[in-house]
Amino acid sequence: MEANDLNKPLENENGLNSENESENMQAENTASEKEEVAETKETTEEKAVTDEVADQVSEEGGQEIELESVDHIMLSKEQLVKRLRDVLKHYPVEKIKEEVEEIKSAFYKKHKAELEDLKRKFVESGELEENFAAPVDNLEIELKDMLQDFKARKAEFNRRIEEERQSNYHAKLDVIEAIKELINGQESLNETFQAFRELQQRWRNIGPIPQDKVHDMWETYNYNIENFYNYIKINKELRDLDLKKNMEAKTELCEKAEKLLLEPTIVKAFKTLQKYHEQWREIGPVPHDKKEELWARFKEATSLINKRHQEYFEGLKDQLQKNLEAKTELCEKAEALITVDLHTPKEWEAKSKELIELQNIWKTIGFAPKKDNNKIYDRFRTACDSFFNAKRDFFKSYKSEQSTNLQLKTELCLQAEAMKNSTDWKRTTDEFIKIQKRWKEIGPVPRKQSDIIWKRFRTACDAFFDHKSNFFNHKDEEQEKNLELKEALIKEVAAFEASENSEENFEKLQDFQHRWNEIGHVPIKDKDRVNQEFRGLINQYFDNLNLDEYHKNVEKFRNKIENYKTNDYAGDKLTQERNKIINKLKQLENDITVWENNIGFFAKSKKSEALVRDFKHKIETGRRNIKLLNKKLDMLEDMD
Repeated sequence: MEANDLNKPLENENGLNSENESENMQAENTASEKEEVAETKETTEEKAVTDEVADQVSEEGGQEIELESVDHIMLSKEQLVKRLRDVLKHYPVEKIKEEVEEIKSAFYKKHKAELEDLKRKFVESGELEENFAAPVDNLEIELKDMLQDFKARKAEFNRRIEEERQSNYHAKLDVIEAIKELINGQESLNETFQAFRELQQRWRNIGPIPQDKVHDMWETYNYNIENFYNYIKINKELRDLDLKKNMEAKTELCEKAEKLLLEPTIVKAFKTLQKYHEQWREIGPVPHDKKEELWARFKEATSLINKRHQEYFEGLKDQLQKNLEAKTELCEKAEALITVDLHTPKEWEAKSKELIELQNIWKTIGFAPKKDNNKIYDRFRTACDSFFNAKRDFFKSYKSEQSTNLQLKTELCLQAEAMKNSTDWKRTTDEFIKIQKRWKEIGPVPRKQSDIIWKRFRTACDAFFDHKSNFFNHKDEEQEKNLELKEALIKEVAAFEASENSEENFEKLQDFQHRWNEIGHVPIKDKDRVNQEFRGLINQYFDNLNLDEYHKNVEKFRNKIENYKTNDYAGDKLTQERNKIINKLKQLENDITVWENNIGFFAKSKKSEALVRDFKHKIETGRRNIKLLNKKLDMLEDMD
């Protein structure tokens, strides 16, 4: 029943509405409240608490036998022990505390008197008092055993009392919580008040609680009783206002639910509707005459949205099946990747990219049918995990190779750093190209060292090439100037007119060559052109000079090797020229030796005179060439 049923007039036992019922309840509750206060005072008396619990515990033992009163001091020790034995056997522990204490006191008075008498007789017999030893008393031993048993039984009794009190304490807490719940309940006031009276009776029936909790317990109980009485006095106007607000809230929910019929996203509309239903349940009751009408309106909108939602998901079944087929195909492709034998990191990375692409495609595919969705995902996930686990195992074994690669690349860094300040541009450039090629051939290094070692190597390489670039940037400007000077000198040589004096002409040509050699390098693209132009002009003038063939060859060679000085590879060129001359010298010397031997062989024959003359001519020519070659060799030595 809804909480707002409290707004209805209460009915009396005859079913008639009673305007005065609330006043009757109030009067009855006031009397009840006074009764509870009186009960509080009574319950705080410790004797009442102890006796009630003790009586409750003793009843568990059955019919109690009345304990006969005796004068303990008149009993002997044997009778006292027997009396204690009978008391412990037939009476509950909580009823015999005083009896046990009296038996104990009477026994030890007699026991002490006996010991004093024995000690007196012992001393009177002539013995020293300090040598007296009390004899063993079996009655005392038996008494002590029974007292120990009584003590244990009393402790157990006290424990049971404490447990009972704790149980009662929690039971009363439950009653208080139940009274609190009545205020928040949805029953009618008739039912609520009846439940309240039953809880009060439960409270009265519960036994005592621990003494230290009595005061707080009654404070809490009376506080919640007062709250309940305030609750049942709520006026009808406030309840009517609450019903009206609830009706407005539920009407607004009806309107919101009807607007959801226009929501294009069906799933969103359905989820929003669930929230509206939660809000509907949280809103309290409405006026009775509007209850069915509002619910029918809200239910109609709900039915229409649920129908759209159902139709939407029925249309998704085909798509879900297609998604399953697409995901099955991806599983097969992923499983195929596992069977491929991969031996290098490059191969692993390539296949990893393929698998990642499959994963990306997987993300674009929607759900499979519910019964298959988890299975197909597990299949794909298993294939992916198997692949990447195998990849992880491969790279674990690959670490040792990476460490070796790191050592090799560190050595290349040392080489690069040792050469970075070199100005032997050609040779050092070649060396840098070699170690850069070697760097590329070496495999990867551990990832955490990769950037560090690369930056170290790159820094050394950049230092050299930046230095070289800076040098040649300035050199390009100088070479352009040198080109202008050499082209001007070529024009001057071309305009030169030889005189009749061969010696002056020769000196002038040598001066041209000397000036040419003093001019530095020219741009590489113009080098061969200007050298050929200059050498062609100089050689042409030498050919026209009135010089013998020997001196012409010497000057032409001089012109040739002087041009080598302007070449970046001058050292290599001169070496090649020297080796070439030496080889020719050796060949000519061998040829002359052969020719001389041939002359000696043919000289005895008169028919071989022409052949002998030919060999002699060759020998003379060979010796002239040897002289020329030795001169050239000397010129090369002078250049060094």
